[in-house]
Amino acid sequence: MEENQVIAMPRIGDPAPEFKAMTTQGEINFPHDYKGSWVILFSHPADFTPVCTSEFMTFASMEQKFNEANCKLVGLSVDGLYSHIAWLRTIKEKIEYKGMKNVEVTFPLIEDITMDVAKKYGMIQPGESNTKAVRAVFFIDPKGIIRTIIYYPLSLGRNFEELYRVLIALQTADEFGIATPADWQPGDDVIVPPAGSCGTAKDRMEGKDPNVKCYDWFFCTKKLDKDTVMKKILKK
Repeated sequence: MEENQVIAMPRIGDPAPEFKAMTTQGEINFPHDYKGSWVILFSHPADFTPVCTSEFMTFASMEQKFNEANCKLVGLSVDGLYSHIAWLRTIKEKIEYKGMKNVEVTFPLIEDITMDVAKKYGMIQPGESNTKAVRAVFFIDPKGIIRTIIYYPLSLGRNFEELYRVLIALQTADEFGIATPADWQPGDDVIVPPAGSCGTAKDRMEGKDPNVKCYDWFFCTKKLDKDTVMKKILKK
């Protein structure tokens, strides 16, 4: 039973597993405290490790950018609260990396010594480590539903511009009722839903909708300019 608990993980479309935990910013009740906001919940293997240090500095430097897109950041590791505090102070006082220095991490970092939260989210991968959380990333929408899950091994640092791109793409799909193609960036063409009838498919292929470009009946795109996307998503 315990082994199943360790390797279990929620799936896209599931409600985010609930928990209460102590963090570097006080106690949180997750995901209830974040209702109405997107959340990126991410885990890291351990404090005072170089890859994690580079990641936390990057996330902290981008926090305002994520907040402007109505997204809160919440970190987790299986280390204790005092270790978290000491590590974050070291980052601020001693570490300079890629032009980042005096970086203060103000988003909460969960203490999870018991690994209860990590187990709920499938962050412990026995094939990688029985005692360290892998680099998991969960995108949770304002209704508390898991929308995207990305997992990295212990040795691989995350691409934070990609995490931001995923956040914007998810919100764009929701706001405009579209899908985003490979390598999409705000301002690129988006994919319109497949034709729901033979008549619609025929009209599209005949070019009767000047805003839609069809490569075939099932694959059609339209323009969606960057300003329209970002004005809808970013906070005023």
